[in-house]
Amino acid sequence: MIYPWIWRNLPGNTWVRAAISLVAFLIMVLFLFTVVFPWAEGVLPFLDVTVSNSQGAAAP
Repeated sequence: MIYPWIWRNLPGNTWVRAAISLVAFLIMVLFLFTVVFPWAEGVLPFLDVTVSNSQGAAAP
């Protein structure tokens, strides 16, 4: 598995490894929210929603 390999190859004791893992996780989250998600919002059709009344009744 990839996670045990990453954990074994991180330097330091358990506390240092946990701190490095936490910092890496926060960097990945920051990258997702600042780069990936804004890019995906423009590319994916999340806002192209069409709602129609299939029965032909007038909307109130």
